[in-house]
Order: sequence, then C-alpha cells, then structure tokens
Amino acid sequence: MQSNDNFLPVKIALVHDWLTGMRGGERCLESLCELFPDAPVYTLVHVKGSVSEVIERHPIVTSYLNVIPNFGKFYRYFLPLFPSAIRSFTFDDFDLVLSSSHCVAKGIRVSEGTCHISYVHTPMRYIWEGHDQYFCGRSLFSFGKIGMAIFRKYLQRWDVESNASVYRFIANSSNVAKRIKHQYGREALVVHAPVDWHACEASNDDEGFYLMVTAFAPYKKVDLAIQAANQLRLRLKIVGRGQEHTRLQHLAGPTVEFLGWTSDERVRELYRQCRAVLFPGEEDFGIVPLEAMASGKPVIAFGRGGVLETVIPLNPVTAIEETFPTGVFFYEQTVKSLIEAIQLFEKRRSEFQPEAIRAHVRVFDREYFKEQIKQVIMTNYKQFRQSTSC
Repeated sequence: MQSNDNFLPVKIALVHDWLTGMRGGERCLESLCELFPDAPVYTLVHVKGSVSEVIERHPIVTSYLNVIPNFGKFYRYFLPLFPSAIRSFTFDDFDLVLSSSHCVAKGIRVSEGTCHISYVHTPMRYIWEGHDQYFCGRSLFSFGKIGMAIFRKYLQRWDVESNASVYRFIANSSNVAKRIKHQYGREALVVHAPVDWHACEASNDDEGFYLMVTAFAPYKKVDLAIQAANQLRLRLKIVGRGQEHTRLQHLAGPTVEFLGWTSDERVRELYRQCRAVLFPGEEDFGIVPLEAMASGKPVIAFGRGGVLETVIPLNPVTAIEETFPTGVFFYEQTVKSLIEAIQLFEKRRSEFQPEAIRAHVRVFDREYFKEQIKQVIMTNYKQFRQSTSC
C-alpha cells in the first residue's frame, strides 16, 4: 500500500520501456518514483546501476528478454519482440498502473478493474514519423532496415490497438498531444516534462565553447553541429554516446571533443561554463534546452517540435524584444542554416541575460511537475472508479 501523505492509498505499479541510462524519460520516471516510493517498476530490460538511486531503490521487475546475455547493449534489435514481452506482465493485483512510455510501455495488458494512466514521451518514433531518419539512410541490406520492412505494419497496428487498455493519456508536450490525436485518435492532457531547476544556477561564465548533451541517434542531428563547428572552427564539447559514435568521431575536426556520458554534476558544470547549447534535432519536447536555460544559457535550436513551447527566440530583424530572448531558432536542418543561427547569436549575444533566461523556465521545475501530475492522476483515478462502480 502507498503511504505518501495519504495520496491515493491504493496499490500502484510503474512501467517504463527500459532502464539503460538517465535521459529525459528516466527523469520523469524518477519523479513518479518519488511520488510513489513503494511502487514496483516493470520494464523490458534493466542494466543495473545505469539509472539513479531513486529508481534503483524500487523493486524492478524485468521481462523474459532480460535473461539474454548483454541484452542491455543490443535490445533495440529485438523491437518486434517488445509487444509480447511488455504484455507478458500481469497487473491483476494492482488498482492503478502508471506507464511512462516512448515505445511499448503503454501497451501493457490490464484487467477491467485496473486503471491504466499513460504518460507518453512520444508515440513509438521508429515506426511512425521517425522511421525514415532511423532506417532509410542505412544500407539496403542492413539488419535493422530489413527487419523494419517486415514488421513495421504489424507494429503500427499493435501500437494503435493496444491503446484500448489506456484509460487516460498524458502527454509531455502539446506537440506530443497533437501526435497522439493524429496517430491514435485519442485526446491527451498536457503536463510538461520536468527539469531539476533548483539544482541549477544562472551563470555568467563563458569559457568560449559550445555544448551538446545528447544520445547519438540519427534524429538528434549531431552531425550538423559537428560540421558547423568544423567550418567555423568553434570549440564544441559533446556529452553523450550512441549508435552513431564511430561515424561522428570520423566526422569531427580538431575543435570537437567527445566527453561520453558523465555525471549530472559534471554536466551542470559544463552548462555553467559554455557559451550556448546547440540543439539541432527535432524533439518531442526536449529536456536539454530546459537544463541549459535553467543555468542561464541560451539555446540555438531547430525551430520545430517541443522547443516551440519552451524557448523564446531572438527576433532576427530587430534588437527590440517584448521579452528577453532565451535562444535562437533556425528553420532548415542544414549546416548552412545552423551556421547562420550561430553567427546571429555571436553578433547579438550581449542581449541574452542569464538571470532572465533562468527565470523563464522556473515553471518547468520538477516539484511543479509532481504537483501537476499528482492532481491529474488523482482526478482521473477517481473518475475511473466512479465509471466502474456504475
């Protein structure tokens, strides 16, 4: 039974796709774990020690896929098995299940008496709008491309049909809520994903380098940032790792430095020291821009997706702003367009005020997120109980 100030004293389970590192989705899960300190976490695969202590302290239940040796390194190749693996869990003993989903977690099977509320970071990117970015640039005979050609239609059908178990969708942004409506035909409430605002501080430091914090996935467009840095001879530090690591290393010039994944404390230090953060990919929401702005640092971002809800762009025509800008947008995912945005920022960077940038994102603090999502969960669980008792 939960015992968090009498907040929903019912038996609750949490579900997350996989636990292999701390990224935006895991930060949201961490907040849910704080709200429900006794809830077990169900997941496809768990690499021990890869997530925060807050999550690791919970009982973690893994799927049958987790017994495969080194599965944490190769799990993406097993995507067609994910639906059966996530539906192998049973939740008959729980009153409420909260899924945190960017792939298949929302597709769990629950009984009629169990309320399932799903917080969606994105509809499954690999099979919908992100398919071309992940697979079309690969070799004609690559394993992933052949597998997706075979299974994509099946996964799309399953992704839509499995929504029947979800009582209420919550989206991490208005951008994602629109895609839930488009792809699933369902409405979603919006509770923006959180940033640990109080752990950051506004900084006037500028050690002359630009920063990226990202996984090395194709849609992140790390290659654009590297090529722009090469041409402008800008210092660029990149925190992250992923499937494109080798290709990106070969692309990088002498001013680009790869730091791998590092501690939260070190990342916050890099935010404080950098000149600005580059964000060339289109994200569903985007935690990194919030972290950068919470440290008082501007964001140079591709002007589509979630950043439209978080970043105030510099007006490129005039220096007269109604509000303080918090970043610069570019609108074509090309090296040329990114370079022009960096040059505009360099020309007018004195207009960016660290304290004003930090103040802008206070409403995204994780404590505010927890209070919002707590109210949404309570309201919808009570509505579910009323509907099932009729």
